Amino acid sequence: MKALITAGGHGTRLRPITYTQNKHLIPIANKLMLAYALEYASDAGINEAGVIINKGDKSIADAFGDGDSFGLKIKYIEQSAPLGLAHVVKIAEPFIGSDSFVFYLGDNILVGGIQKFIDDFTTNKSNCHLVLSKVPDPNRFGVADVQDGKIIGIEEKPDNPKSELAVTGIYVYDNHIFEAVNNIKLSARGELEITDAHQYLLDKGYSLTYSEITGWWKDTGKPSDLLEANRLVLDNIKDERKGEIDAHSTVSGRVVIGKGSQVMNSNIRGPVIIGENVTIDGAYVGPYTAIGDGCTIISSEIEYSILMNDCSINNISRRIEASLLGSDVELLRSKSKPVTHRFIIGDQSRIEID
Repeated sequence: MKALITAGGHGTRLRPITYTQNKHLIPIANKLMLAYALEYASDAGINEAGVIINKGDKSIADAFGDGDSFGLKIKYIEQSAPLGLAHVVKIAEPFIGSDSFVFYLGDNILVGGIQKFIDDFTTNKSNCHLVLSKVPDPNRFGVADVQDGKIIGIEEKPDNPKSELAVTGIYVYDNHIFEAVNNIKLSARGELEITDAHQYLLDKGYSLTYSEITGWWKDTGKPSDLLEANRLVLDNIKDERKGEIDAHSTVSGRVVIGKGSQVMNSNIRGPVIIGENVTIDGAYVGPYTAIGDGCTIISSEIEYSILMNDCSINNISRRIEASLLGSDVELLRSKSKPVTHRFIIGDQSRIEID
């Protein structure tokens, strides 16, 4: 069993963050998004992973190297253009060969890993095993039509979904998937659709089985999805306090505080994760907040937010919430007169002010 993991695309719904970095390098609970996928593969006993990257992108390889720290041997496979998930599978055929493999979209986060789905694939002796999840908005996804425990059809983003069962970004295949991706045609939007490949397998009489996710699963395509995934991961952290907390501070709930960090005259209410060399002084940090390394929060309040490394928040009068701050972002209260708002804002930014 091998793993094929996507780490390409352009992350347009996460701009402006993704103007300067690959979205798979955005941290969730202070861990890079793609690290979750690599850990899931390793925990399932897989030792070879193909990682799909954009042509010319070196950032993923710089972050994860040869995969040794995950117990994996990683091969980076460049995709020349975003031509669809079935195209991803197609270009990975030389790496996969005749092996079975799990195909995992690297921007998906779930509880419990992927071992169960691989076991179900093996037990069912199927050609294709899909992982489904009930969602409130199935028209955003590929949707499985299931009758009497069997998949009889799949539609991509249907206007009138036949079920609530979305096809998540987790698939397990034997080598017959290559027959499918090499025989389907480009869709109206100019891509090789993975849904068409699955329908091809159904039409040709191959065996499609499925598992249903019983815990949580998030496709982190939008900022709100990132914040929700961050919340779900933080719900499972264990208390670990390596930094310094002074006598004038209150820290409650499950809180992780990294080495070299200082909490002074502040109130921290978990679940919260705080990176290394962070300074928090005269501040409130509320539940479901992840603060990256090297950040500073002075005389300000924040909750349900993600701060990447080296951010600074200083003397902001209103509480910050449901926010995503990229690396080296500075928020401070103006000291000049007259008091004004001054901004340096990149394309597609979103700012709310009072």
